[in-house]
Amino acid sequence: MSRAVQPQEFTASEVPSRPELILVKAEPSLEPRQFLTRGTPAFRRATIALFLSGFATFSLLYCVQPLMPIFSAEFGVTPAASSLSLSLSTGFLAFAIFGAAAVSESLGRRSLMFISLLGAALCTLICAVAPNWHVLLVFRALEGFLLGGVPAVAMTYLAEEIEPRGLGGAMGLYIAGNAFGGMAGRVVTGTIAEFLTWRPALAAVGILGLIAATGFLYLLPPSRNFTPRKGFNAAFHVGAWASHFRNPALPLLFAIGFLVMGSFVTVYNYAGFRLVADPYDLSQTELGLIFTAYLFGIVASWAAGLLGDRIGHFTVLPAGVLVAALGAAVTLATPLPLVILGIVLVTIGFFVTHSVASALVGRLAHGTKGHASSLYLLAYYLGSSIAGSVGGYFWLADGWSAVVFFILAMLSVCLVSAFAVARLARR
Repeated sequence: MSRAVQPQEFTASEVPSRPELILVKAEPSLEPRQFLTRGTPAFRRATIALFLSGFATFSLLYCVQPLMPIFSAEFGVTPAASSLSLSLSTGFLAFAIFGAAAVSESLGRRSLMFISLLGAALCTLICAVAPNWHVLLVFRALEGFLLGGVPAVAMTYLAEEIEPRGLGGAMGLYIAGNAFGGMAGRVVTGTIAEFLTWRPALAAVGILGLIAATGFLYLLPPSRNFTPRKGFNAAFHVGAWASHFRNPALPLLFAIGFLVMGSFVTVYNYAGFRLVADPYDLSQTELGLIFTAYLFGIVASWAAGLLGDRIGHFTVLPAGVLVAALGAAVTLATPLPLVILGIVLVTIGFFVTHSVASALVGRLAHGTKGHASSLYLLAYYLGSSIAGSVGGYFWLADGWSAVVFFILAMLSVCLVSAFAVARLARR
């Protein structure tokens, strides 16, 4: 009866004296990643929770947009100055994203997002009782800084926890939450300001933000594919951010985020000034209802995610830019229905482009996806802040036609970048 041969183990020091042996370094076994898969209760809870985070972020951030003409009249500031109520928030948010990406590596994704949403909702409530313009701007800036803890971390959570086949759809639903929040915040403040004043309008949005933050905390499953890092290693984070610029496709995606967001915010910032004046003379309620165009953005972002998964993100991306450019051109028409149609097309094109570009950042980034998302969102919100304010000077120079010229110039560069991304990624 033969005896089984027992495997022998040798140390590295034995190998030189045993030339017939080859030392093989054993790699530690990696546990398989546990993704959230479509159709499971955990997947549904995660997507609903992140929908709520997008809703809260965008409703809190953009609730001041329909109030800009009111701010301009009440505080005696120019249209460009009134846009600071939004531009300061998005500007501080853009830079806070860097810190948020680093802090989330230690604190955790879920905790940081909840703290950020809670703090931003409280800031909105404080803005509702601000005694003057400068105090309002200070708390709007602080609100933007706090909200920096949500967007990049939410995108990172999706990239880490959702199965790759379902990432496009989940990202689209998250961005649909952004669209719904952006619409709700604007419609709520526009309608309430018509019958009461802008102060209870902001208070109502702050309360909605608190409710959404609570629902988010209750629903979001804990991370399963993320291990917090101990301490803070600045060199690690700087190296991680720098590494993404060595991937030639990613800087182009960052540019797309800057340009498409800048175009979108410029349309909504200054359309209000056009539509409350002759020959339209819309009321605040009617102006607020214009923002129901976001409903098309909700559908478009969800559909873009699914289409990207099925027919290819590089086909859908330039299509979104072209739709936005067509919409901007249509707004040059005088009849109100055509102006509204143009705004709807800009909204659809924006959300298609942003949804696909967001998913591509997660797909094309090699490691440290949170840092890649933070760079994309830095560019995205800088586009909102910079272009959203610069558009005011075009408005003062030659009205709406100058604003549209500015938008189309940005979207032209955006389209070239979209085609370049597709070429580089397919190499």
